[in-house]
Amino acid sequence: MDRNAFGHLCYMLEQSGGVKPTKNISVPEQVAMFLNVLSHHKKNCVVKHNFIRSGCTVSKHFHGMLHAICKMHTVLLAKPIPTTDDCSDPRWKWFKGCLGALDGTFIDVTVPEHEKGRYRTRKGQVAVNVLGVCNPNMQFIFVLSGWEGSAADSRVLRDAIHRPNGLRVPTGNYYLCNNGYANADDFLMPCRGVRYHPREWDSSAGGPQNKEELFNLKHLSARNVIEMIFGLLKVRWGILRSQSFYPIDVQSKIIIAYCLLHNFIRNEISEDPLKHELPNSHEAAVKIGAMDVDLFSTAHVNTLEDDGSSQQKCRGNNKDRSGSRRTWTIVEEEALINGLFLGNDGVKV
Repeated sequence: MDRNAFGHLCYMLEQSGGVKPTKNISVPEQVAMFLNVLSHHKKNCVVKHNFIRSGCTVSKHFHGMLHAICKMHTVLLAKPIPTTDDCSDPRWKWFKGCLGALDGTFIDVTVPEHEKGRYRTRKGQVAVNVLGVCNPNMQFIFVLSGWEGSAADSRVLRDAIHRPNGLRVPTGNYYLCNNGYANADDFLMPCRGVRYHPREWDSSAGGPQNKEELFNLKHLSARNVIEMIFGLLKVRWGILRSQSFYPIDVQSKIIIAYCLLHNFIRNEISEDPLKHELPNSHEAAVKIGAMDVDLFSTAHVNTLEDDGSSQQKCRGNNKDRSGSRRTWTIVEEEALINGLFLGNDGVKV
C-alpha cells in the first residue's frame, strides 16, 4: 500500500478499531510493526531490533492490532450486490442475480503433535480449511477460518450457513461454486462430465462443443475471481509462505485479518500492483472467459443439440464423451503391450 492508504488505515484503526497511542509508541508505529510481521513474517526478535523496542512491547501491540482489525470486520467486509440485467462485465453478465463466488483453500498452520492428525489434508500437509466468499470486485464478503484440513468443503460451508452470524443468501440470489459443493438454489456448480478447468481449454481442444461446455466456460471465467484472491493473498502476505508458531486460535485470527486488509487495499488501490505475479493459470482463465461468444454462438449450440451430439445435463452424472476424447490406435496399443513384456535390457520377461 502507498502512504495515503497507510495513513487512512491508521486513521480507521484509531477511530473505529479502538487503537490508541501510548506514551512511547504512536499508532502509525504500531500499525507498521503489525504489517511488518504479516507482510514479511518477521520474528519477534527481528522486529524488536528494527523498531528498537522490547519483545514484550512488540508482542503486546501485535495482538492488540490483530484484535482491532478483526473488530472492524463489519466495516471492511464487502456487502453482497447481485448482478443486474444491465451488467456490462463480460464475465458476470451471464449470471443474473449472482452475488459472487466461493471456494475453500488450505493454509498451512502449526499445531501440537497430538492434533496433527485432525489438521492433515488428503495431500499430507497440516493446514486449516478456509472458506472464502467474494464479490465480482475481488473483495471478501465472508471468511470462515479454523476448520481442520481434514474437513470437507461442503461441511465447512454447512457450518458457515448455520452459524448465527454466518453466511446468508437472499432469496433469488446465489453464489458460484465448484464441484466440491452441492448444486442448490443458493449455490450454482458447473456441469459434470464436460470440460471445465483452465488446462482443458487449450488451443488444441477448440471452443465449446455444446451448451454444457459453453456454460462451464462462462462459469469458470466468473468463478475464477475467488482463485485470484487466494493467489493474491499468498503472494502479498509472507506469513503464509512459512510456518507460524502462534497458537492455532491466533493463527485463525491472522487469516481473517489479512483477508480484511485485502479488502482495504482493494478499496484504496483499484489496480493491484501484485496482480501480475499471479500464476499463469489464473490469467488464462480470465482470457478464456473473454473469448468472443460469436465463435460458439447459440445457433451453433442449437445445431449440436439437433444432431444429438449434446446429451449431457448440468446436474447429471458423468456420461460418454467419446466425441471430444482422443482414443488409442491399434499401433499404439501393440507398442504398449510389447513394452510391458520387455525388460530394461530388451529381453522378454
